[in-house]
Parts: sequence; C-alpha cells; structure tokens
Amino acid sequence: MINQALINPQSIVVVGGSNKTSKPGGNCVRNLLNGHYQGDLYVVNAKEDDVQGLKSYHHVTEIPPTDLAIISIPASACLETVTILAQKKGVKAFIMFTAGFGETTKQGGLLEKQIVEVIERAGACLIGPNCIGLLNRYHHSLFTLPIPETDPFGVDMISSSGGTAIFIMESSMRMGLRFNSVWSVGNSAQISVEDVLEYMDENFNPETDSKIKLLYIESIKNPDKLLLHTSSLIRKGCRIAAIKSGTSESGSRAASSHTGAMANPDLAVEALFRKAGIVRCFSREELATVGAVFSLKELKGKNIAIVTHAGGPAVILTDALSKGGMEIPQLSGTSTAKRLKSKLLPGSSVSNPIDILGTGGPEHLAVAIDYCEKRFDQIDAIAVIFGSPGLTRVYEAYEVLDQKMRTCSKPIFPVLPSVTTACDETDFFVKCGHVNFSDEVGLANALTKVLKTPHPLANNLELTGVDVPLIRRIIDRIPESGYIAPKSVQALLKAAGIPIVEELVSGQWKEIRQFAEKERYPVVAKVVGPVHKSDVGGVALNIRSEKHLKIEFERLMEIPDAKAILVQPMLKGVELFAGAKYEDKFGHIVLCGLGGIFVELFRDVASGLAPLATEEALSMIRSLKGYSVFRGARGQKGIDEQQFAKIIVHLSALLRFAEEIKELDINPLLATEQGIIAVDARIRIEK
Repeated sequence: MINQALINPQSIVVVGGSNKTSKPGGNCVRNLLNGHYQGDLYVVNAKEDDVQGLKSYHHVTEIPPTDLAIISIPASACLETVTILAQKKGVKAFIMFTAGFGETTKQGGLLEKQIVEVIERAGACLIGPNCIGLLNRYHHSLFTLPIPETDPFGVDMISSSGGTAIFIMESSMRMGLRFNSVWSVGNSAQISVEDVLEYMDENFNPETDSKIKLLYIESIKNPDKLLLHTSSLIRKGCRIAAIKSGTSESGSRAASSHTGAMANPDLAVEALFRKAGIVRCFSREELATVGAVFSLKELKGKNIAIVTHAGGPAVILTDALSKGGMEIPQLSGTSTAKRLKSKLLPGSSVSNPIDILGTGGPEHLAVAIDYCEKRFDQIDAIAVIFGSPGLTRVYEAYEVLDQKMRTCSKPIFPVLPSVTTACDETDFFVKCGHVNFSDEVGLANALTKVLKTPHPLANNLELTGVDVPLIRRIIDRIPESGYIAPKSVQALLKAAGIPIVEELVSGQWKEIRQFAEKERYPVVAKVVGPVHKSDVGGVALNIRSEKHLKIEFERLMEIPDAKAILVQPMLKGVELFAGAKYEDKFGHIVLCGLGGIFVELFRDVASGLAPLATEEALSMIRSLKGYSVFRGARGQKGIDEQQFAKIIVHLSALLRFAEEIKELDINPLLATEQGIIAVDARIRIEK
C-alpha cells in the first residue's frame, strides 16, 4: 500500500497551492521550498500565474506526469481532481489535507469511500483526508509549523490527529528531540497507524532506520496487526511509546460479572501494550519525555546515582524515583566514597545524591561523573542536575556533560532546569545533539515506565494439563446462551486443569446432608439460580452442624428464582481473583488480582490478552499494587505466584478453545496451605 512515490517522490504537485501562507496549500508550498525538496515541484491554482516563485498551472490536466499529489481544495472538487490525477497523470500517492468527509457527515463518508476506490483502482496510496500531511528527510509535505529538524536516527511519529502531532512535536523539540518522520493519518481512509507500522516493520533496516517510534492513536482498527508489527519492531531493536485516547467509556453493554464491570477498553489497551512491549503514556509531555529517554543509552537496571549542585531538586528526584520503585543506593562510608569526597569542595556530600555544592565547578562535575561511571559498580545510570546559580561557569560545565555523555558506557540523564537564566547555554547543549529534562519528576516517571514495561511477551499456548477435546465436548453439549450450570462450570475448570473445590448441587435435602457429612463440617451453602447471590442473601458461610445446614437449606430454597443449593467445604486462605471477558476486536481480556476488597473497592487488577504464557502471567501478577502480599507482607506467609500464574495460563487456554465464553469469574480463588483452589466461578457463553 505505502510506496516510494509517497516516501521519496521525484515530483510533487500541490493542488490548491497559494501565495497566502495562511492557507494550508500556501504554507505547504513554503515548507517544501524551505525544506529544499530536490524533485520537480508543481502548483495548481486557477487564479494565480506564479506561486512563491513557481509557475502555477490553472488546472490539473495541464501538469506533467507526477508521483505525489497534495490536495488542498474543497471536498466537493476532490473526487474529480483525484480521478484525473490517478487516471491521466500517473499519480501513485496522495496526501489530502481537505476535511469535510467521513469525520463530519454520512454523505462525506460516502464521498471519501469513492475517492479511495479511485485511488486503489490506480494502484496508488492515500494519507488522509483531514490530515496535516507527511514529513520525512525527502520532503516536508506538511501545512503546519513548526518543522522539526530531521535526522535519520531521530524519532518516527505516527499520529491519528494532526493537531496533536503538532503539539507533541513542540514538546519534543523543546527537549531536544529530532525527527526522522512525522505521519498524520487523519481519517485513515486507506492508511492507518497500523499500516504505517506494518510498512516500517517489513522494510526495517537496523543500520539506517530510526529505532524510536512515538504513537498517538485514537482508534485501534486492527489490534492483531498493531501487536504483530510493534512487537516485531521492538524485537528488532526499536523502542515504542504510545498514547491511546478515548478509553474512558466501557461501552453500552451491561455487565453482570465482576470481570464484565472491570474489563473495559482501557484494560484491553493496557493488555495489548503489555504484550507488545509498548510503553504506555497518558499525556503529550510524558510521550515526549519517554521519547527523550529512548534517545539515550539504554537503562538496564534500577540503581541511579544523582549528581547535583542543588539539594532541593535532587531530593525531589530521589523521592520520585523511589516512589516508582527505582533505587538510590547509599554510596558513602566506603573508601571509594572517601576518595571522591577528598576531590570535591569542603562540605560536599557523597552519600547519593552526590552534592558538589552550588560553588562546584565543571572539574567537580567531571570527577563525580567519572566515579559513578568507573568506580561505583552498583550504579546503572547517572542523573545530573546542573542549572545556573549565577556563580559557576555553566558553558564549561555543559561542555563537560556533553563529553561525558558521548564517552560514558552508562546512560546519563541531564536535568538542566535554568531554561531562562542559562537559556543560551542550554541551547548550546541541545544543539550538541542532546536532550534536556528540565523537570526532574517528569524524568523520574518516564524512567520508571520504561524500566517496568516488559519486552514483547511470548504468545504461545501452554497446554500441559489442559484437555482440549473434553473442553469442546462440554461446550458443545450446552444447549443455549447464558450463564451455564454449576456442574458445567466445574467440569470446564477441571478440563482446563484449574484446581476446584469439591461441591454438590442439589435441591434434595438428603443429598445435601450426605455430602456435608462426607466432606466434614464446616461447609458453605449457596443458592443456585439468582446471578448475584450476595445481593439476595444467597450465601451462608461457616455452617458447622446438620441442624444449621437444614435451616439454611430451607431458607435458601425459598429465595425467588432458586433452583437448587450448592454446598462445598469451608476453606480458609487469602482470596485471589481471576476472570476474563471477550472484547470486540481484541479477543479475550484476562484479569487477575487479589480478591475481596482489593477487587471490589480498589480495582487492583492486571490485564493480559489471551493466549498467555507463564512469563506474561507472572508479569501481570508482579504489576499488582498488592503484590507484596504474594511475597509475605508483615510476617504473613506468601502466596505461590508460580501456581497462580499456571492457573491464569490454563484459563487463557480454556478461552482459546471455548471462544463462546464471553464472561468468566473465578472469585474467589483461595490460596490455602495446600495450594490455590477455585471456590466459586461463573461462566456466561454465547452460542
């Protein structure tokens, strides 16, 4: 779909080009000229003979054959113009600035579809409509400003929104980021964000192509395609961060389970990004900051040294890094630290942060960095905070920092906060090819996100202990859609290799009594029929005698819609939660977390896209805010996370071979001394 006529056209025509640079066509011509486009550039404008020094053709029928056409005319004239260009002028690529298509009216959507059909019949490609264009090292086909400095190893940015792309560029350029390309896909009538990623993946050259991709996505049309190409690019050495907007609504379908209520599109995006290895961001500034982190040497550990001449920002950075799970190791007290202290000004601190004082100069900055690089082996990276206190030689300090960033093997993250007082010096540093994190908390948050984002995770099925033929037989025997009977739920979980407590479902007192005697008291009794048992008083816990059981049996059977009673042994342990929901386009989202109040009130859950391998299940568990419970918090015995991960993997295998399942809750799973066992579960299917 994407072709060389779009990437590196030998000729371009701007239809609607103008002398008025306040108009999209006029500003695009200016950007192409200022960007020193090397090919043949034509302009079509019915009212002008000369446009910005170029001959203006009065109609598209007059131009020579052309590779790329940029369309900046009213929507009503676009179909005829595109048809002439595609059929008679050999145009193989189109960029359409024009708005007023599918984003506005149904009629506009039909017109947009007709234009795409004409373009595809000609074997051509289309960016837009309703976009700001495309910028790369060959041509600056944008109608907006600013135009960033291009660099083959700069950032590739792909954005659904032209306006958002502009603002992300502004944030990024202020930090010192350079760009290899900027793609504004607009309505994505033919080429979407996923299609651009596909092109980048299939044509990737590690020697010549950018390895940093920043995405702003408004609609994921094909999650599988996005997952395939982002994970492939990351495995090839790229680093990708993205904002996905529009995930706050959970949809119009009413959910009748815990999982259904929680598994909204936002968790689907979270699961997709986790599997792909994409760093998820939530603001333009955060996306730019993560991109700046990507542009430096890779952070491979969480031990950070802070070199500063200002105590306050260093403390703020220390707090923010620690809150995110990073480590600021103590350095003082060793012979190495004492030697470093002897080389700094009296009163300097080497405990970490390493404070060289406000009067410390470039030579003190250099020696502190050298010690962190060569002598403090536990240090993985260095953050340097250096502004202008009005006392030191900032130019010389930034020259030292420039040299150290080029030669040190450990990444150095510069925080240069004096963007007004030391504006010229900071500009000098950025023009040396570096980035600047003027805000230490923004840097800390970005570093935390980058380090915590897993690499692309395995997508293979683990089927040991899963009886696939039996799962299919059970599903095929269920006659209709809806919540399935407890007996079928238990059979499915057992077939999937998920441990489940013994239970009996019956409406006969004699059978209930005999089961309780066999399993031994105490037992639990639950009504079968109503979906939300607790809401109707349908659960009786800690039943310790036959007499107590008889009373609860009779009470539960009188509840409206009661069909039977489920009885099972009363177990003790830590409550866990696992569930799944089918989400359109994404497939099954699997959720896990601690049960009880953690899932009911705190919504402390992690999400993954089925199928899941053990590595991804463990990553989900370890991302929980309550993960310390698994490790044995406050003297309590820990939980076997490997067994919990195995249950999650088996659950994802069940979903893979029973796609009819639309909602599933296992709540609670109980982590007992004998292991983790499912106590209660509900499954809703659609046949």
